[in-house]
Amino acid sequence: MAKKYKVITLCGSTKFKDEFIKAENELTLKGNVVLSCVFLSHNSDCDIWQNMMEEQQEKIKAMLDEIHKRKIDMADEIFVINKGGYIGSSTRSEIEYATKTGKKVNYLEK
Repeated sequence: MAKKYKVITLCGSTKFKDEFIKAENELTLKGNVVLSCVFLSHNSDCDIWQNMMEEQQEKIKAMLDEIHKRKIDMADEIFVINKGGYIGSSTRSEIEYATKTGKKVNYLEK
């Protein structure tokens, strides 16, 4: 029988790219399955948004937010990347969603 690994979804501002990568590496090496964000660049820094109309950007952002909530659904817990204590509105809504659905919430910084 295969070992059951804990599934952890990373949440936080994508401007903390280095912290996301470090957390993903550390949590994986501790024997967890880690689900993260696909675009680890702040929106203004990411090439994907450069030639996109604002309306299309908003649709894609909404879709990515919904996909991230499905990742929370699949997880046993979430790990919040809150560098400097920063938690933006999207991350706050993910924490609320995780809490409402009974997921454990851990933080990078206390």
